[in-house]
Amino acid sequence: MEWTRKFITPVVALAVPAAVAGAMALGSATAQAATTTLCNSQTATAAGGAYTVQNNEWGSSASECITTDGSPDFTVANSSIDNATNGAPGGYPSLYKGCHWGVCTTGSGLPIPVSSMSTGTVTTSWNTTQPGTGAYDVAYDIWFNQTPTTSGQPNGAELMIWLNHSGSVQPFGSQVGAASIGGRGYNVWEGNQGWNTISYTMTTGTTSVSNLDIDQIVADAVSRGYIQPSWYLIDVEAGFELWQGGAGLATNSFAVNVNGSSNGGGGGTGGSTPPTTGCTAAYSVVNSWSGGFQAQVTVTNTGSSSLSGWQLGWTLPGDQKINSLWNGSYTQSGQQVAVTPASYNGTIAPGSSVTVGFTATDTTGAAPPSAVSCS
Repeated sequence: MEWTRKFITPVVALAVPAAVAGAMALGSATAQAATTTLCNSQTATAAGGAYTVQNNEWGSSASECITTDGSPDFTVANSSIDNATNGAPGGYPSLYKGCHWGVCTTGSGLPIPVSSMSTGTVTTSWNTTQPGTGAYDVAYDIWFNQTPTTSGQPNGAELMIWLNHSGSVQPFGSQVGAASIGGRGYNVWEGNQGWNTISYTMTTGTTSVSNLDIDQIVADAVSRGYIQPSWYLIDVEAGFELWQGGAGLATNSFAVNVNGSSNGGGGGTGGSTPPTTGCTAAYSVVNSWSGGFQAQVTVTNTGSSSLSGWQLGWTLPGDQKINSLWNGSYTQSGQQVAVTPASYNGTIAPGSSVTVGFTATDTTGAAPPSAVSCS
């Protein structure tokens, strides 16, 4: 089967909770409590920004929407998608952790270099509800880039893990083999649509997985030459590719755990290059509303050895005042802000990043600081 996957940049929904008309725009911490409806390619944050819910209807203009309640979950509320099953799906309602086309979740632990992945580095659990009608798959979509970040289409590989499917649908490309990984049987498919697309379809379908070890599947794809060790895992997504219908499909719970890269290794023998340390801090405004905004700072280890005990500092312009910060601890004295790590993200592997997010009040607009220091 030949079809080309297309993605568009997600649009953050100014979503209106079903029970509260005129609720504030997404990005406000209080906007997450009620049920929100997302249509077309609207998105919403979940679990305080640790995940993003995206409707991502990219291959159809038919009516199709999902609902979510601020947790890492969603339900396909309605779908009139009716695409031919021998072509591309109409959309991929899903959740993700990491960076999707440059839009990043907070504190993900991604990107990480493939070369640093080993058993238990990245695990995931996912529980779904699957109606018996329609044509769809139930699949992870995991992305790799040749560099740690990208604002557009990843240029490495796309790794899909199919838990199940309904109707006469099949992965992109052709079947190239089979594998037994972590006690499960898989058929392996591969094709190239400008990037490698590798799909591992479970030979026995399931509605849920618990602590699925992504590292083992990545290692198999590396051994087949489809993913390179020098590339970076930047994004883990889970959802439903919809060809026909799909109403009632649901993600009841979803989690991705990134334990960081392995040990960092000791020094080499004579003539080796000594390890270096260094970091950069990238500040971005996630959303804003009257009287406040949400922003994040992504800390990247640019050295060749693990970075421990990082610190951030910046001066907030105007009368901006932080009222909530996650994935770290902060102090604010006047307009001076200092941030130190949380207990779980104080060490950053080479090439990896962590993200600190916060909300703040202001009356003059969400202007960024002139600079953010990282040490």
